Order: sequence, then structure tokens, then C-alpha cells
Amino acid sequence: MTNGPGRRSLAALCTVVLVTLSAIAIPAGAPRAQPARAEPAAAAGWNAAALDELTRYVASQKSTGLVILQGGQLIVEKTWPLPADARVFRAAFVHGTAADGALLEDVASQQKSFVAILAGIAVDKGLLDLSQPVSAYIGAGWSKATPLQEAAITVRHLMEMNSGLKEDLGFDAAPDIKFFYNTPAYAVMKPVLEAAAKQPLAEITQAWLARPAAMHDTAWLDRPALIASAGNPTGLVTTPRDIARLGQLVLNGGVSDAGVRVISKAQLDALFVPTKTNPSYGRLWWLNGGAETVGVGSNPRRRPGPLIGAAPADMVAAMGALDRKLYVVPSRKLVVVRTGQAAPDRGFDEQLWRLLVRAMPGG
Repeated sequence: MTNGPGRRSLAALCTVVLVTLSAIAIPAGAPRAQPARAEPAAAAGWNAAALDELTRYVASQKSTGLVILQGGQLIVEKTWPLPADARVFRAAFVHGTAADGALLEDVASQQKSFVAILAGIAVDKGLLDLSQPVSAYIGAGWSKATPLQEAAITVRHLMEMNSGLKEDLGFDAAPDIKFFYNTPAYAVMKPVLEAAAKQPLAEITQAWLARPAAMHDTAWLDRPALIASAGNPTGLVTTPRDIARLGQLVLNGGVSDAGVRVISKAQLDALFVPTKTNPSYGRLWWLNGGAETVGVGSNPRRRPGPLIGAAPADMVAAMGALDRKLYVVPSRKLVVVRTGQAAPDRGFDEQLWRLLVRAMPGG
């Protein structure tokens, strides 16, 4: 799991995108790097030299952003410009620059964890029941399974990646039997939420999550055609700072920094319960500390041990292709965000956490 979910498949898709660059608008110019706005590392209890080593490492890994928060205190906030040769990434994933200088990036499968929060809020509001069949919200015929097979698939199954469907939404197995990281099946959650709320996803995202949590640069946008054709046509565009706010919301038990209750503690905690088909996965969130990890792909590899061995056992993560990361560690009151292109280091997750542990207080 060091490469992050979907890294290989999306990287291959980006190669195809390169062929059609002439048909895709590429924003002009590149953002300037922003200085870190943080307390002195020593004052915060961090090892300054080790923190500098960590920041240099992240910068060397084709990163565009790094945010570290501990106890709600900003430790590091860095952004880096894209190099001139990042034409594919810019065309496929970049939607301009935010006021703070960070790129507005489509953060790939990190969007799943945002949608998980929205689903929990919908449950809180009495609009959504995860135990109900998907067809109860969007009608029958949404998959290629038989009516009887489809009727057995609940909203929970979509969130736990154990619907039993193939990527083309055809039947493969009964629900709750096997873990398969199925992005097209996950994408059905979007119309489910819209039907439950009787509002567009963009509106409920702003009203239920983005505005209460002060995520000023987060929105849904249509993806370029070739990426949209992969079965998930809308991307969540956001910034490292907004992703960090989601992480802080999780640390706060569902309460924003402004003291607004966004999601109940009960519904938030339910997202982080390991599923029986993958101990390292909850409901659209990755989990650390399990005895076994089931990877992604058409034939997912099972391996003993946690998602990231060097990370604390209670870490939860929102992970997207090309090494987009949100790590939340309740025991350390820690939030870490990394955005950018795919890291050249295939062991990026483990190395990042080795450096983090060395730098943080009590490491």
C-alpha cells in the first residue's frame, strides 16, 4: 500500500491524457512557493533539524503542498510550484490557484472520504439509511446485476467497497464477501446522496460541510473527458489547507474549529470501524493498525500487517491517486496533508512516517 490506491491505473490514464493535451485548457503560469507559517519548531516541541529534513524530503517528491497541524497548531505549511514538464498533471488535475498560492487540485480518491462525511451527516439528518438498498434511493436498474442481486446491495456496501460488483457494475459476488476497491460503484454514492437530500451534491457539500468547516476553496468540478470516462466524472477540487480542515474536523470529533457541530460523533466513529472484508478499510476511509491489509486493483493482494508500518496504529487516512494524502492521528492530535504528483519514491508512505516520527515531539 505504499503507492496509494489507484496510483498505477490513474498514472496509465494520465499517459492517455497526454495525447489529447491540445484539446484541454492548461492554466497559464505556475504558483509561487509560499513561506511556511508556523510556530518555531522548538517552541512547539518538534525537532527542528528533523522537521527540516522531512520538509526537504517532501519537496523532493514532486509535491505541491504540505501541511502539518498538531493540537490545532500549525507546524508547517508549504506550497511548491509545478515544474514546466508537469503538463499531464496540470491538464488533468489543476484548476487554477487559490488566494493563498496553493494549487486548486482535483485530489482524486481523497474525495471518497469527503463523501463519507456527507453520508454520515445525511444519516444524522434522518435522510439516509445505510442499511437500505441502493435502489431505494435511485430506483432499480442502476447496475448490470440481476434485479434480485441488485436488491441485496445496500448503501453501506458501496461505502465499504464490498458490493460484489465489478467495475462495469456487473455482478461478481454476493455483498459482504470480498473487498474490491471499486471507484465506479463508489460513484453511485453521489446520486444516492442527491436523491436522499433532494439537492445537488454541490449544494449539500457547501451547506453541510464546506461552509461550516471553513473550507473556502473546496468544490466539485467536471473532469476532463478521458478521466471522467473512468467511471467517476466529477472531481473534488480543493487545497492543502482545506484538506487539513477536514482532518481537524475528524480530530475534533465532528466539530469545526469555530465550534459548529458538523457530524455527530457516533456517525463519525462509524466511518472508522474496520470492515470484515478488509481490516484496513472502514467506510471510504483507510485505517492503520489492522492485522491484514487488502490492496487495490482487479486482484487485490492480501498481506499481513498494517497499512503503513511506520505510522501510529490509530491513524486514519484519506488517500488519492498520485500520493495525495490526508493522515489523521488522534493519539498524537496530528493532521498531515500532502498534495502533488506521484512521488518518485515507491516507499513514500513509510519514509514520510519514519521522518515524521523522528521530528515530532515524543518521537
